[in-house]
Amino acid sequence: MLQERRARAPSYGGVAKSLHWLIVLLLVVQFALAWTMPEIHRGTRPETLINLHLSVGTLILLVVLLRLAWRLRHPVRLVTDNVPRWQHRAAQASHGLLYLLLLLMPLLGWANASARGWRIDFFGVAALPPLLPENSPLGRELGDVHIWTSYILLGLVGLHVVAALYHHFWLGDRVLRRMLGRRSLRRPRAR
Repeated sequence: MLQERRARAPSYGGVAKSLHWLIVLLLVVQFALAWTMPEIHRGTRPETLINLHLSVGTLILLVVLLRLAWRLRHPVRLVTDNVPRWQHRAAQASHGLLYLLLLLMPLLGWANASARGWRIDFFGVAALPPLLPENSPLGRELGDVHIWTSYILLGLVGLHVVAALYHHFWLGDRVLRRMLGRRSLRRPRAR
């Protein structure tokens, strides 16, 4: 019976998987940029790493919007039927929070850049309009919120990874394999 459920659990399509892993890659790049760019304080001018960070943040916002639109039109259950109701709810809540933070983070950075009077030049292709007026006190505060929210996002991503590994190695279901799209992953022991 459990084998039937595993076989029936729908997999994510190629577009959903590609967008998911593209977001993961962009987040790795974004956090690497954030940790290597110079410290930002009053009077800091955006240079190469800061400009790149702003462009990658904009790209993340666009890809997350595309991923969210795709997911709404092509829904797939987050977990399989053999898990308790609280896990369904926890998966829905954590995914909702992930989307919220992935949308909020770039907007917070954009607002902070606007308040600093920085021009966001999306990879040299297009300039984004300011979200807030220059010297906006709110925009300055949103920079701090951006930093603290990044730590929350990291923690939530860590929880997401731990939950996927728990489903694979402890519960032995297909939650992780559905997103990887490979059969090469070691099959978990049957429970």
